[in-house]
Amino acid sequence: MLRAVTAMGAGKLLGTNLRARRDEQGISLSELARRSGIAKGTLSQLESGAGNPTIETVFSLSNALGVPVSALLAESPASDLVLVRSADVDVLSGEAIDLRMLRRLEHPGGLFEIYNQEIRPDAVQQSDGHPGTEHHIVLAGRLRVSTHGQTEELGPGDYLAFRAAGPHGYEAVDGPVRSVLLLEYPPDVYPTAAGGPHLPG
Repeated sequence: MLRAVTAMGAGKLLGTNLRARRDEQGISLSELARRSGIAKGTLSQLESGAGNPTIETVFSLSNALGVPVSALLAESPASDLVLVRSADVDVLSGEAIDLRMLRRLEHPGGLFEIYNQEIRPDAVQQSDGHPGTEHHIVLAGRLRVSTHGQTEELGPGDYLAFRAAGPHGYEAVDGPVRSVLLLEYPPDVYPTAAGGPHLPG
């Protein structure tokens, strides 16, 4: 059976999942604010489904709670065949990147998150690092990626993978870039993704 996924708005979905993850771990809003560096009032707004969360905000919450980004943004469709229309998925924006989470895939070997990624020109997206490995496949345009003291330029059809724990950055070269981003987390990073115990709060 084909199931078309019409995503709940990113803000509402984040609010629902954020409250659930926080309750599971017994963490107060004040403690989450301390861990994430996000104001308590802002967190309260996010949990109510208000606001427009950025990539930076969602990754800060992911790191503070010790859960993958998809634990905050993904629905859990149960079907043998799932269709996700990119146009139906809310955009999560950063300094230079627009992300749409298309799918969260769990299996005993770990967790995968699949994103439709667009990089806007004339800006650089920087990340301080996060768990897991990033896999990039460029569909259109030219993408410059800086990581591990190296800079690589990718064109259509090119693939790059790297451990994402350290600082890294992205920049569109000569116009916008469309690409697929696959985030891979091994089971020891987020044990709950593979059915293991919760990470300590």
